Amino acid sequence: MFRTLGILIKKEFLQIFRNKSILAIIFVMPVIQLVVLPLAASYEIKDIKIAVIDHDKSTESRELIRKITASGYFKILDYGENYKEAYHEVEMDRIDLILEIPNNFEKNLLRDRNEKVLLAINAINGTKAGLSGSYIAQILQDYNQQVQLEISPELESAKKISGLNIVPKFWFNETYNYRLALVPGILAFLVTLIGGYLTALNIVEEKEIGTIEQINVSPIKKSDFILGKLIPFWILSMLAFSIGLIVTIFVYGIQMQGSFLLLYAFISVYLVTILGMGLLASVYSDTQQQSMFMVFFFMMIFILMSGLFTPTESMTEWAKYIAYVNPVTYGVDGVRLIMLKDSGFMDLLPHFGFIIGLGIVVNTWAVLRYQKTN
Repeated sequence: MFRTLGILIKKEFLQIFRNKSILAIIFVMPVIQLVVLPLAASYEIKDIKIAVIDHDKSTESRELIRKITASGYFKILDYGENYKEAYHEVEMDRIDLILEIPNNFEKNLLRDRNEKVLLAINAINGTKAGLSGSYIAQILQDYNQQVQLEISPELESAKKISGLNIVPKFWFNETYNYRLALVPGILAFLVTLIGGYLTALNIVEEKEIGTIEQINVSPIKKSDFILGKLIPFWILSMLAFSIGLIVTIFVYGIQMQGSFLLLYAFISVYLVTILGMGLLASVYSDTQQQSMFMVFFFMMIFILMSGLFTPTESMTEWAKYIAYVNPVTYGVDGVRLIMLKDSGFMDLLPHFGFIIGLGIVVNTWAVLRYQKTN
């Protein structure tokens, strides 16, 4: 058995190293994507284009505008008194947000301590609109507190004596750096992508070039054949993960908080499941095109519903059930817990349990489904 398996593994490695594109996918793609994706997928929005309609043109209105531009998030592209013209700019997608300051703004604010401004936000991009609204709402709140303290300095002393003083502390990410959570998740995603796609194309390639017929008439067992397909890509995927981990640590400066041994143990088990799913797709496909479309369909669902970009807790109830049976959810979460939180084996026991159980199911399914006939 072991001699046959060794020959099959050697054959797979020879085929892999003849194909330069596969080597590029395994060794070059993780580095490029780990460098590019975290820089492109930012949770921060800057250069929000704003139009200011200032009907008051007072000292206080100019101070409000100064605070908005000083925040670094907003860029004023239009300053005038005509709301319709500013709205036309929004329709042409040249402006993201309109701030309209009414007449007697300074007078009402200082005398009555009560005034309203209009915010009109382009909500075509819901995420950008939500963040833009949050940014400017915080600026308006800070500006309002500043004005109230200027009017009534005694409020400063009263504020120190009483009231709720909130001091936030961000555990495991003290500087609230979004890349700290994003990069380990992308690392798990890349391993999933590499392992799933390459194994999905493997058996189908044998069918297309005709060598599957020779294997079918040989005395090779089905289990040996599947293992011979699985092990080489498991080794190469682990190597790709190591390259990605080096980039994560030395390029982004993310310090490893947990155990390297536990991290590699988790990834090794996780890869067995992902490779098994790729092999299962390959067994059910007759051409590489069929296999690619099948893997692409499931990978898109797995990645989008894994919690990599959107927390699973914020999903609707039906989506949560999909996330709970999604192996990528456990892969992304497991890598983050080990790298950022120093979680131990007992903390990851549910993750190990689900991934091992799913791995047994899909790999057994692939072995049973593969029909070794001429």
